[in-house]
Amino acid sequence: MQKKILVAMSGGVDSSVAALLLKNQGHEVAGITMCLQKAIYRYSDIHCGASRSVEDARLVCEHLDIKHFTVDFSEHLDRQVIDNFLAEYRCGRTPNPCVQCNRRVKFGLLLEKAAELGCDYFATGHYVAKASCQGHTVLRRSSDARKDQSYFLYAVKNEVLDRVVFPLAECIKKDVRAMARDASLPVSENPESQDICFIPQGNYREFFSSRHENIQPGDIVDLSGKILGRHKGIPFYTIGQRSGLGIAAPAPLYVIGIDAEKNRLIIGDKNHVRARRLTAKQLNIHIPRLPERGLAKIRYAHKPAACSFTVSADTLNLVFDELQEAITPGQSVVVYNKDMVVCGGIIDEIGHED
Repeated sequence: MQKKILVAMSGGVDSSVAALLLKNQGHEVAGITMCLQKAIYRYSDIHCGASRSVEDARLVCEHLDIKHFTVDFSEHLDRQVIDNFLAEYRCGRTPNPCVQCNRRVKFGLLLEKAAELGCDYFATGHYVAKASCQGHTVLRRSSDARKDQSYFLYAVKNEVLDRVVFPLAECIKKDVRAMARDASLPVSENPESQDICFIPQGNYREFFSSRHENIQPGDIVDLSGKILGRHKGIPFYTIGQRSGLGIAAPAPLYVIGIDAEKNRLIIGDKNHVRARRLTAKQLNIHIPRLPERGLAKIRYAHKPAACSFTVSADTLNLVFDELQEAITPGQSVVVYNKDMVVCGGIIDEIGHED
């Protein structure tokens, strides 16, 4: 049955092919692009349609003969994502802004926009699928294991997923690129973006400067508190980092702790960066009856690792079967039962004892 579907279009290959597939299936499709330039460039007078992503998405919609809308969410990005990003870094944590953006902006504000436009469904170009578990709609890992993005979407609520379509669920990235070329989409050769959208070219120093953050150098110390060197500012480091410390030592040294209050990095050897236990807060639980065991990822590129876990008073207590490297407060932990996302949250504390 034909449905009216609004597709979030970034101007990239994936979202463009998502729109193509839905149109080829006979649906009434329209595209919408978020303009975020004013947040990225601190509310300058830049025109929304002047951004490359907006123009690329418009050209694709023109090529597909579908409507294209733009919406300026700069203020929302600033307030709901960037403010949290900065606050986490001030606390010595390493945030994941894509998780917050997906929950609050893409699958929040954009979904509301789809309803305003009278659309039956909202679609994105994410590599992720849906499944049913215990009477609930949950996320399932994509057919393309290398590109699977379920980790970034764990915080999206179940009730939202019922109104969302993922056209690339069973697609492989190389095939998506081929489909874009075969359809002569004007973005078929666009490179993949690896940057956080509000930090173009990954220039963290320039970003923090533009936000007037008071980034100060500080001491690098060992576990005994002995000063071994100086760091450039704690936002430029994360747990497990080895490069950029500028300290000569007979064995490799790693960041094993960040003390924001004293503005110092704590470093140690490889053993000190490994742990088995963690607690997480700000949970999103997808099913009412959780299993006692599962597979958990502590960052996007992390291989899912076997674990046992419990949830009590909005806290996830998780123990890995084997030591894991660089469990990082502020990052997300996502728990899977086979290929299905069952719960996830923000890592709060690490337990190093076995």
